[in-house]
Amino acid sequence: MKYRTIDRCRSQYPVRLMCRCLKVSPSGYYDWRSRSPSDRERENRRLVEQMRILHRDSGEVLGSPRMHEELLEAGFSCSVNRVARLMRANALRGTAPSRAWRKKPIGVRPIGIANVLDRNFQAEEPNQKWVTDITYIPTLEGFLYLCVVLDLFSNVVVGWSMSQSQTRELVIRALLMALWQRDGRRPVVVHSDRGTQFTSGDFQKFLVAHNLIGSMSAVGSYADNAAMEGFFGLLKRDRVHRRKYRTRREATADVFDYIERFHNPRMKRRIERRQQAEAGLNSTVRVAGG
Repeated sequence: MKYRTIDRCRSQYPVRLMCRCLKVSPSGYYDWRSRSPSDRERENRRLVEQMRILHRDSGEVLGSPRMHEELLEAGFSCSVNRVARLMRANALRGTAPSRAWRKKPIGVRPIGIANVLDRNFQAEEPNQKWVTDITYIPTLEGFLYLCVVLDLFSNVVVGWSMSQSQTRELVIRALLMALWQRDGRRPVVVHSDRGTQFTSGDFQKFLVAHNLIGSMSAVGSYADNAAMEGFFGLLKRDRVHRRKYRTRREATADVFDYIERFHNPRMKRRIERRQQAEAGLNSTVRVAGG
């Protein structure tokens, strides 16, 4: 550690002066500097290089847990503690989450609609389970409201819409976008909270007309829609809380950029890597089985 400090500051202070202050010999420092880097040091350099790329591509929002996930998916073998240590040493900092409390109007769950999802956020194929919700984005013109439809198989945003008011049309437009990319008319579970937009008669009729299975959370239970809350948390932390939007139009453009150019491409690449890994494992099993 002392040798590294000397090496880092050698352009600012004389080497012999620093060696005397740190009580090490100049010959020891020069011997250390001439050594070839160890395997561990070379691997750390590769990790840091990749972390810098991921950190830059994410808009400098990735903390050590999410950075660790990205590195594992890229084929690196490392612990989250190692990633955190290297990030600290190289001044790579993520964006800390902020807590916000909000209250939304609660509607009465329509007759015949149950909590079909029941906190089972795993899906075996695309367009099997969708979750949806509304959040608000502050601008100097007032709030911009965003409705998102998230596919639980891939965590890809399959539908979204934005408006200056919370209306039934806002959530129906988001679902329409999701329906445009749905393969066929297979039934899809659509889970939401009990916001009045989702409990409205128009929204419920829309679900029935498009072969969608309604599902609703219990009153005041954010955990019932945790996947959707998680996406909004990342959106706010990675983008919204780091900006001051002058207009709704400016906020709309930035949210579009986050969804379509940052979040969705990352989720699609993650699914592709997972499918490739599963295909490789299956082929290995077939070969081993003769």
